[in-house]
Amino acid sequence: MNTTPSSLPLAGYRVLDLTIARAGPTAVRLLADWGADVTRLEAPPPKDRGSVTGRRRGSDEQNLHRNKRSLCVDLKTREGAEILDRLIARSDVVVENFRSVVKERLGLTYEQLRQRNPRIILASISGFGQDGPYAGRPGVDQIVQGMSGLSSVTGEPGRGPVRAGIAISDTTAGMFLGQGILLALLHRERTGEGQWVHTSLIEGMLNKLDFQAARYTVNGEVPGQEGNAHPTQVPMGTFEASDGQVNICASTQTMWAGFCRALEATHLADNADYREFAGRVQHRRRLDAEINAVTRQFSVAELVKRLNPAGVPCGPVYDIGQAFEDPQVQHLRMTRPAQHPVLGDVQLIRSPINLSACPHPERFHHAAPDPGEQTDALLAELGYTPEAIAALREAGAAA
Repeated sequence: MNTTPSSLPLAGYRVLDLTIARAGPTAVRLLADWGADVTRLEAPPPKDRGSVTGRRRGSDEQNLHRNKRSLCVDLKTREGAEILDRLIARSDVVVENFRSVVKERLGLTYEQLRQRNPRIILASISGFGQDGPYAGRPGVDQIVQGMSGLSSVTGEPGRGPVRAGIAISDTTAGMFLGQGILLALLHRERTGEGQWVHTSLIEGMLNKLDFQAARYTVNGEVPGQEGNAHPTQVPMGTFEASDGQVNICASTQTMWAGFCRALEATHLADNADYREFAGRVQHRRRLDAEINAVTRQFSVAELVKRLNPAGVPCGPVYDIGQAFEDPQVQHLRMTRPAQHPVLGDVQLIRSPINLSACPHPERFHHAAPDPGEQTDALLAELGYTPEAIAALREAGAAA
C-alpha cells in the first residue's frame, strides 16, 4: 500500500504550533507524522532568540519539526495579530507552552479562543502545571528529573543522583499531550465541543515512575538506587560476558530453571538459598556475583544464543550506533528519509506506532523547514494577495 499524507488518520485536521523547546514540538510531531496539516508559527529570524534545540538544519531540529510548515510573523505588530486571528479561525488544534500572562496578552487562553472558534482545542504544556505555587516557574527536563524523584532511583547505590541520558520528562510530557489531543478530537467528533487539554513535565514524569511511584503511594516505601539491577525482580540486570556485557532476566521460577540449564549452572540450581524467589531476593548480592562467575565463561553472542531459546530474555548492551545496525532494528526500518533542499536526504526516526490500515509512508512528506520557508504560501492560503504579502514583509510583520 502506497500511503500518502492525505490517506493518513489525521489528514484534514489543521494544527497551529506555537511551541518552543522540546516537549511541545514532540506532541505536534505525533500529529504531523500521522497526516495533520501543521503550521509552525515562529518569530522572524532577526528577532528570534534562537532555539534550545540547535540550528534548524541540525539533526535535532530536523527530527523534531519534519512534516511541518513554517510561517514567520511578528505577533507584537497589529498585522501579526490579525494573521494569528486568521490562523486560529481555521485551526482545529492550537498547541502552546507560553506562561499564563503571555497567553492572556496574546489572546490565547481557552476562553478567548473559544469565542473566536467554538470547536477549537487548546493544548498546553508547561513545566509544573497551569496553576499552583510553581505554575510560574520555568521548567526544563533536568530540573524535573530531579524534582520528580527520577534522578534518585537512577545510578549506582551511594553515588548520588544521575540524570537519564535522554530528555525523558520533555518527551514523556509531549507524548502524553499528543494523546490528550487525540482524546479531545474524539470527544469533539461526538459532541462538537472543543476543550482545553493540558499537561506538564512534572505530571508526565510522576506518571512515568509507574511501579516505583506505586511502591511509595501504596506501601509507603521510598525506592532507592539499584544501578543496573532491577529494583524488585531477581535476578535481572547487567552481567559480564567474556567480551562485553549483557542484560539478563531470569526472575521467574521457569526462567531461573531455564537459565541454570542453558548455562549448565547446576551448582546454582541446587543451592537451597536460590531455590525460591524469596531466597534469591534475600541473597541477591551474592547471587549476582555467582551469576557473573558463570556468564564470564561465555561471549555475548553465546549467551544470547543459549538463553533466549531457553525462554530467558537476554540481550547485548549496545551503543546507539550498534542499536540502529542491529538486524531486528534494520528489519523494522525505524528510519525514513526526508528530502531537504540543502541537506539532501536526511534519515529521521519514524513514529513507533504501527497501523495495519495506514502503513508508514516510505518518505516523510517534507523535511523540517527553515524559519519562514512557507510564509508566502501560508499567507496566500489565509487570503492575503501578493501585494498584501509584500506589504507585510516590508512592514516587518512577516518574514
